[in-house]
Amino acid sequence: MKRAKQDYYSKGKENEAVDYIVPVFGGRHEHVSEITSSKDERAKQSKSSHFAGEFHSAQSNITEEHNIERSAMDKSRKVAIRESAERISLNKQIYDTQDFQKRLREDSLLRLPEFIIKPRSHTVWEKQNVKLHCTVSGWPVPRVTWYKNNVTINVHTDPGKYIIDSKYGVHSLEINNCDFDDTAQYRASAMNAKGEISAFASIVVKNGYFPGDPHMKFEVHFVDKFDVSFGKEGDTMSLGCTVIVHPNLKRFQPDIQWWRNGVQLQPSKWVEMHWSGETATLTFTHLNKEDEGLYTIRVLTKSGYELHSAYVFVRDADAEVAGAPGAPLDVYCLDANKDYVIVTWKQPAIDGGSSILGYFVDRCEVGTNHWVQCNDTPVKFARFPVTGLVEGRSYIFRVRAINNVGISRPSRISEPVAALDPSDRARLKGIPLAPWTGQIIVTEEEPTEGVVPGQPTELAVTEATRNYVVLSWKPPGQRGHEGIMYYVEKCVAGTEDWQRVNPEIPVKSPRFALFDLAEGKSYRFRVRSANSAGIGEPSEPTEFTEVTDKLDVPKAPSHVVPSRNTDTSVVVTWEESKDAKELVGYYIEASISGSGKWEPCNNKPVKGKRFICHGLQTGQLYKFRVRAVNAAGLSQFSHESEALEVKAALGGGVPHGVFPEQSGNIDGLTDSSARWDGKHETSQLARDTLLSCDAVLNRHLLPTGYYNLPCIVPDTPKEVNAERTSKSNLRSLKVQDIYEEGPKNKDKHDKGLKMQDMHEKGPKIQEKHEGPEIEDKHDKGPKIQDMYKKGSKVEDKHEMGPKIQDMHEKKEKIAPPTPPYAITVLESVRDSMVLGWKQPKFQGGSDITGYFVDYREIIDGIPGKWKEAHIKAITERAYRIHDLKENMVYQFQVRAINMAGVGLPSLPSEKFKCEEWTIAVPGPPHDVMYTEVRKNSLVLLWKAPVYIGRSEVTGYYADIREADADDEKWRSVNEKETSNRYIKVQGLKEGMSYVFRVRAVNRAGVGKPSDLTEPVTAETPPGTKEIAVNVDDDGVISLTFECADMAEGSKFIWSKNYEDLVDSSRVTVETKGGKTKIIFNDPGKDDLGIYSCVVTETDGVSSSYAIDEAELLRLLELSHEHKFPVVPLKSELAVELLEKGQVRFWLEAERFSPNGKCKFVFNDKEIKNDEKYKIKVDHKTGLVEMIMDKLEDTNEGTYTVQLQDGKASNQSSLVLIGDGPHFVEYLGWEVNNDCSVLLKCKVANIKKETSIIWYKDDREIMFDEKHDFKDGVCTLLVQQFSKKDAGVYEIVLKDDRGRDSSTLRLLEKDTKLASTDRVKSGVTGEQLWLQINEPTEKDKGTYTLELFDGKAGHKKSVELSGAGLREFIFLLIDRARVIGGLPDVVTIQEGKSLNLTCNVWGEPVPTVSWLKNDRELLGDAHLILKFESGKFASFTITDVRTTDSGKYSILVKNKYGTETGDFTVSVFIPEEEEEQIEQEKTAKKK
Repeated sequence: MKRAKQDYYSKGKENEAVDYIVPVFGGRHEHVSEITSSKDERAKQSKSSHFAGEFHSAQSNITEEHNIERSAMDKSRKVAIRESAERISLNKQIYDTQDFQKRLREDSLLRLPEFIIKPRSHTVWEKQNVKLHCTVSGWPVPRVTWYKNNVTINVHTDPGKYIIDSKYGVHSLEINNCDFDDTAQYRASAMNAKGEISAFASIVVKNGYFPGDPHMKFEVHFVDKFDVSFGKEGDTMSLGCTVIVHPNLKRFQPDIQWWRNGVQLQPSKWVEMHWSGETATLTFTHLNKEDEGLYTIRVLTKSGYELHSAYVFVRDADAEVAGAPGAPLDVYCLDANKDYVIVTWKQPAIDGGSSILGYFVDRCEVGTNHWVQCNDTPVKFARFPVTGLVEGRSYIFRVRAINNVGISRPSRISEPVAALDPSDRARLKGIPLAPWTGQIIVTEEEPTEGVVPGQPTELAVTEATRNYVVLSWKPPGQRGHEGIMYYVEKCVAGTEDWQRVNPEIPVKSPRFALFDLAEGKSYRFRVRSANSAGIGEPSEPTEFTEVTDKLDVPKAPSHVVPSRNTDTSVVVTWEESKDAKELVGYYIEASISGSGKWEPCNNKPVKGKRFICHGLQTGQLYKFRVRAVNAAGLSQFSHESEALEVKAALGGGVPHGVFPEQSGNIDGLTDSSARWDGKHETSQLARDTLLSCDAVLNRHLLPTGYYNLPCIVPDTPKEVNAERTSKSNLRSLKVQDIYEEGPKNKDKHDKGLKMQDMHEKGPKIQEKHEGPEIEDKHDKGPKIQDMYKKGSKVEDKHEMGPKIQDMHEKKEKIAPPTPPYAITVLESVRDSMVLGWKQPKFQGGSDITGYFVDYREIIDGIPGKWKEAHIKAITERAYRIHDLKENMVYQFQVRAINMAGVGLPSLPSEKFKCEEWTIAVPGPPHDVMYTEVRKNSLVLLWKAPVYIGRSEVTGYYADIREADADDEKWRSVNEKETSNRYIKVQGLKEGMSYVFRVRAVNRAGVGKPSDLTEPVTAETPPGTKEIAVNVDDDGVISLTFECADMAEGSKFIWSKNYEDLVDSSRVTVETKGGKTKIIFNDPGKDDLGIYSCVVTETDGVSSSYAIDEAELLRLLELSHEHKFPVVPLKSELAVELLEKGQVRFWLEAERFSPNGKCKFVFNDKEIKNDEKYKIKVDHKTGLVEMIMDKLEDTNEGTYTVQLQDGKASNQSSLVLIGDGPHFVEYLGWEVNNDCSVLLKCKVANIKKETSIIWYKDDREIMFDEKHDFKDGVCTLLVQQFSKKDAGVYEIVLKDDRGRDSSTLRLLEKDTKLASTDRVKSGVTGEQLWLQINEPTEKDKGTYTLELFDGKAGHKKSVELSGAGLREFIFLLIDRARVIGGLPDVVTIQEGKSLNLTCNVWGEPVPTVSWLKNDRELLGDAHLILKFESGKFASFTITDVRTTDSGKYSILVKNKYGTETGDFTVSVFIPEEEEEQIEQEKTAKKK
């Protein structure tokens, strides 16, 4: 039986057609990054149900096709196969289309996660639970993860602590039993296939919550406290104390913290901490100088914390080599990258007696013990970049110092640091650099061609020293798909040659350190990016950077002042180094007076302006000195302080925080905010060594020294006496109780005394029942400040405590200051007020260092409690209080502070309402005071008003009236307003008392007057001395002031126009004992003004001296006379005939010392004392005479007497002629404009027969024409004067009456002038100039200018002598000058704009012109030239071109002189444009 042919379709068992299974052809899919979970995949599967209907319809179409196929089974096999293949192809296209549409619809449903409700921040108590909620939308359904401080929260690590739940799109995080460690930032991160989004919330856990007893308080007491400790490097030390907490509850144990210099310590290999439940210890396993500082133990309980502090000093270990320096300290890594690490350190306090030459830096790879020295030569800068590191490896570093003797011990090693890029280091630590919110799509194909990276940006020189330069930049935006590296290039100034610094090894990180640069030269730098595709374009070059130390060694501190503290310590204060940059701190040294041996007080630099030096010997005299430290090195030592005996101060030392900080606000106002009642938040301890931490500083208590001082305030129900405080063991008086319980009937006029009346008249201090009253001068008794000065007895009825005069038996003892007074409001706005007050009348023997301000509200006439307006003391007497309530009434009080402590508060001020001032006129001036009180004059000073009104203040009026006169008697001191803040009041009546006030003026009118001054009596204090002006023998001008009543601590304070000296370079101040002197370095118009001097700590000792233009000119003339003195003459040189044909020449000087000398000269030849000439000098009478034996024709001529007496000199001349022709003016010369030389002289007594003969070098000069004696002048013209014309010229006059001759030497042997700082010459345009600075007598003479035009030479001379020289000195002040502002060289890119400005001076105002290559320039649109205000000359090129390159000059000129300033402009073209220009030029040539 034959096998039947197999059909394409065959029948099954049930006679049904078996379908052909169509294969699935998968399309090209995009793969989503593997961040979706299985749940996301199931979600995607669930979405496929949306397309179920479409799949069913497609299946129905296939069934119909099967039926058609059954009907076609009878067709031929070939036709069936062909049709079947076509259907298969069609089905494949259908499936592909459906799959594509499905994916399109699926992508349209996907969306980024979004927080509908974000988690909120919470503040909870300890032991409470807190729950964070959030709601998130997005497709696919986002997955939410919770983080704490960017660390994923794992519920399994701490079971029961965290509960994370997600239901119905609501996600929650519950934290049970919260403690302090749960204070953190929490983040909910929602993520799906489209991306990630985060929301943040913070939880703050507060301690002190007690469900059982919320009012429970804990008391902490320290027993066996640690004290100031001294150690040595390498030693072991422990600090400890016993802590008693009451009540002692086991479930509420205190938290013990240790702090050093305000930084909390953690256990490490250097320090160990232990708490036994009663004793807390801190152990140093190996002491280092880094461990030196102020240590504080802080005991935290549920009701707060208590602390105790003490200082630890660590001295250097013994050097391995005697005389070697101490080890450096604080070595750490400032910056770490792939290629280098910058190591920095601090210099040691001990140099071993020899200056430190530099430092060696060593490195060691972590895990090894192999130390490698990083630098071959010592570096002086305390910062060094270490290169040659292996990327990814960790290193530690140490530093050693070296001097001429040897090398120090190595410093303590630094913390390990890895040579990694900062971004890699952050990634390894698990810190995300930035949240990712975008969609991650990974494609199947990566580009095959690389991309050349772009230009790096923001290239800058971050550090430059003489040894290295550090560059930093940002990577380019276009960088391709691979990592990039960098090549660094440099260019020396003055060239355009760029040299690659690292041609072989490219840089991997965007920072680079360059070594081996030439010191003193300037460089530019640029960077190129590179990868496998090539090297990119260079970055923009940096500006020129000079290879030198940019950071200078700081200047020495000044005014080192020691003060007593305890029996073994001294407080040292100083003034900071001026203009110091990157200051690290200060080292203090002490020396026993007379020993010459200095020892360091600290071995770790301290910041601030004060330090307590411990470990001193009681009773010894010590001197102190200070020097500053920065990375560049150590400054010179300050001047040594005065010697101070070490013994305890009154009150047992100075507590923390008693020194006020300086206010840095404008106009001297100190801003602060009002604080609520209650304890202030504990501020961080200052980093100093003030160790009296147990002392409680309460500014409401009287300072030490006010022992049992009773104070009675009217209507006060009880007397408030001093009481002993248990904690500080000091007697203090609570002053606020006086005013809080004070007069209840203040506003009633029938009882008591108003507070403001007390303020004006001064408080009364009296006994309760009997005894003398101490009132103001109107009540026949001394004031409080008088008690300070005179030591009046003030005792209570029980005679408790020491008397006040006991405190002032010795002048060196100081006391707190008396209260300030005259509180007034200077400005008021809605929520703040500016107060002003007057300083205490008695400062307690020490400078006032600050003030404290308190305020209180007045509601319905009832005063509230006093509140502190600020914590830190303020230094100005003008203060702004913020955060006040609008329309609220306030009162204020002020206290002053000095080195002895805080003084008594002032009486409460008047009631002031806080409201907005809207007046148009200015507010009152403040701080009005008087000085220089004399019997008929005084000087009034004031400060500008804080509130200026609606326009600027234009001037002031000062008013005066007699102290006892009515207000109607006010009269103005000045008729016209003055713009100065001082005025001299004259015309006072001696013995009369006056008061003053000041009013400010603006455009709107005259403002409110200031507070009145204290009454002042017009009388000159006994022994008053005035400032005296002095000009010494060297011509130095100075002002001198003496004071015989100086107290201990008094100082001379100089000012100009009653303001601080701004330009201290113009004067030098010298003070010695009770005499001070201010010396003018270069007297000129800038020194015009009123110079005043005030002596502090005296009863207003002051004086002033005014220097105006007339006085300045007088002083300059006097200075010149003293520099170049003249012997005064009673009579000029005279002649008379004696008997026997003798001739007597004589003159008389007013005075002529025995050392004086005289010399007779005849026709430039000195006459000697011989047989023909007899010279006599009578020094007593000043008579000088010479007797000539016989007068002959050869004796006719000029006779001169020259006198010299020390520095003084003078001369007198006489011409002796007969009846014949003679010379009125001897032969001289001048140069004409055509450079010809004209010889001329004047003759007299000429007649027709008189002949004139010219000689040169004794050879007669022949002329064709006879000389003409027109106007009595004889001339000889020499054309084209040259060296051959040099010689001796002589002219002879001759006739029958006699003969006369004159000789002139024209020689080329003059001294050539060399250019110096004092004598300068130059060329400006067509002008040649010679400048002599500070001319003297030696500069007299003839100055000759020689020129050579290629064919012949030219000369021109000028005579500088006598009065011309003196006039020249005076006119130098006003000559035209270029003061400064122009650079030497300007390098600029083509197309940029160039603008230069310089300062010009001259009187009258000079004319200004600009030159290019010695040709004058005219301004246009391209070149803009301006000269403004007679001072500022500007030069602007709007669009710089290469043709603008060249030498430029500014020429300033007035009638007194000319000066120039030169600079060079160099224009360069960028490389790209330069290549394009070259190509264009080449194309044009072709």
